[in-house]
Amino acid sequence: MNGAQVILKMLELHGVRHVFGLPGETTIGWYKEWRRHSDIEFVLTRDERTASYAAESYAKITGRPAVLEAPSPGVTHCTPGITEAYLSSVPIIFFSSDIPVNADKRHGLTGVDQTALYDSISKESFTLTDVKDIPFLMRRAFRVATSGRPAPVHIRVPANIFHETAELTDLYAEPEYATYPAHRPVADHGKIRAAMDLLISAEKPVIVCGQGALISHATEAVLALAELLQIPVGTTTPGKGTIPETHPLSLRVVGARGGMEYANHTVRDADLIFFVGTNTDSAGTDHWKLYGDPASKTFLQLDIAEAHIGNNFPLKVGLAGDARATLDYMVELIHREHPGLVREKIDLNPMKRTALDTVFNSNIQMPEGTISPVKLTQALDAMLPANAIVTAEPGVSAIYPSALLSIREAGRRYITNYSMGALGYSVPAGIGASFASDGPVISFTGDGSLGFVLGDFETIRRSGKNVTVILTRNDTFGWIRGEAILLDEVDEPWSTDFGPVDYVKVAEGFGFQTARITSESEIESTLRDAIENPGANFIEVMVPSQDKIVPFVPNWVDAAKEKGLPYFS
Repeated sequence: MNGAQVILKMLELHGVRHVFGLPGETTIGWYKEWRRHSDIEFVLTRDERTASYAAESYAKITGRPAVLEAPSPGVTHCTPGITEAYLSSVPIIFFSSDIPVNADKRHGLTGVDQTALYDSISKESFTLTDVKDIPFLMRRAFRVATSGRPAPVHIRVPANIFHETAELTDLYAEPEYATYPAHRPVADHGKIRAAMDLLISAEKPVIVCGQGALISHATEAVLALAELLQIPVGTTTPGKGTIPETHPLSLRVVGARGGMEYANHTVRDADLIFFVGTNTDSAGTDHWKLYGDPASKTFLQLDIAEAHIGNNFPLKVGLAGDARATLDYMVELIHREHPGLVREKIDLNPMKRTALDTVFNSNIQMPEGTISPVKLTQALDAMLPANAIVTAEPGVSAIYPSALLSIREAGRRYITNYSMGALGYSVPAGIGASFASDGPVISFTGDGSLGFVLGDFETIRRSGKNVTVILTRNDTFGWIRGEAILLDEVDEPWSTDFGPVDYVKVAEGFGFQTARITSESEIESTLRDAIENPGANFIEVMVPSQDKIVPFVPNWVDAAKEKGLPYFS
């Protein structure tokens, strides 16, 4: 078998169904065999960055490591998606083809040290130099990517490897590494007991789940513990959906990126915080101020990544282990050792309903020519089918749905990139989501982000998938503008605004069904028409920039109160 055939066979043995990527001269040898010998679907994008973000989203939704490939000229373009995946603990098997080994030393075109380039944003980065090594190294790649803290693995493939042949006797996969997490280590039993005792004795405990709880598929375990001890559960924005947000114990999102005032106040007033699968980053903790004085309360933390445990808050107990397996064992211990435990029932739904209704009924006057993002999100929330997936990225396009959309069935139905937070994420993530799920996909994007990815409207149209892109347009890099005006006290930020574009015409040129919402009365019917249309849809909505109507960002809201500006909290 030649190298191209071996790679394809090993992917098939690991259950791979899709590969995201872009062609190049260095991949022709692979594609030649692919067309003849494999049914794995190749998802052709128009930019390697798009492919990398699509793969990251696909892995989040499927619970399987995604496969990405890029040719040597575009190898640097994948760094945004690989970086997001690395920081978000998302496994990607990333093949980058290359010119032959050492041809870069002769200044061969497109030659660069790919291995060194990706070493800092991958768990491992290595080069295939012999066809005989491919089965071993691909088993290792899947094993490394899906074990412990999941993350990308980079495999560099010199073009000659696709053509070279070898006789092989080890063409097999290790099936447990075709999904993640591959292993579920339980934290130290003594520490589990210590954490359990602190949870039982606490007066106002709160559980805060990050995306690690979703990675671990820990919904049932989190709910079992929360219901047993009647503990409210909040999530970070990337952890949104860990438990149903309509559950009586759900606080919904907390923190600086979509945390509403009632939820943030609840965790600030708690006497014990139990972090589950969150690295306690700046966004999820409002720059580490969310919980007030750290000396005034007890902190526990459970994470698969030892380096995250106790990194930002002083812990009474740190638990290194898989979230689901560790919480399952903790619940088992409580049942066994505290059989008569009874807790007063907590129902947060009335508080949540009051907070949401206050926002939905606020009727803050929008600047002329703009539509309320609150009304847009409210209407979408009321009609989204259970199998829908929503993707969003930093800015107006994520803040409002993070706060106001209700995830009624637990799972990764809301996809954001709040680990790195680069622009240009949501549309590619929507492409990945559309291949990972059969339901409709809604991609919220801003015009600052859309400029990065317009070429892949063609990918959406060609795919035939049900993807609706909602553009919340304000003709500015609104987050930077808001930060500058609200916090840096500048009158007019420098280099944030850009000229208007007729995005509806652009989308029509790609073959999308299009609409422009110009009044609140059009919101519901326009959204419904798009969701019910099985193809590519585009909706433009003019919205106020963040310095005009301040969204759910605590330090911005504080500034808005001082300046007398309208805000949502």
